[in-house]
Amino acid sequence: MIARIHMTSRSVAMPYLPPQKRDHEQVTRWVRGVLLKRCRVWVAVREAEITGYAALDGDMLEHLYLRPDVRRQGIGTLLLNEIRRHSPDGVSLHVFQQNTDARAFYERHGFTVLDTSDGDRNMESLPDMTLRWTPACAR
Repeated sequence: MIARIHMTSRSVAMPYLPPQKRDHEQVTRWVRGVLLKRCRVWVAVREAEITGYAALDGDMLEHLYLRPDVRRQGIGTLLLNEIRRHSPDGVSLHVFQQNTDARAFYERHGFTVLDTSDGDRNMESLPDMTLRWTPACAR
């Protein structure tokens, strides 16, 4: 289910991304073989169905994706709050510059821009930004 959420969310929320090169089976293998082994992963569940997930690698929020039909219902905030609760020194993340919805979401939750990139550090080759949230007690 995480693979399906990952793929669907990216295609719906970020239509400017290049076409996906990996199929569902390949993304499922990545979830099992890489994501779940390398990251701490939280899932949001409603009525026995996974509606979203967040993955933290050290202090880097690598992924926060929701099913498109549950966006703007507080689920992303719940996942983000759980990530922050487990990150006493703060959290960083990368976001595509074109992803204005995600940028606004993170800004509302206290993230600030650390730097920008022309896309040389992501496989999509799209301009991105590094955002950081630092708890008040760590500032």
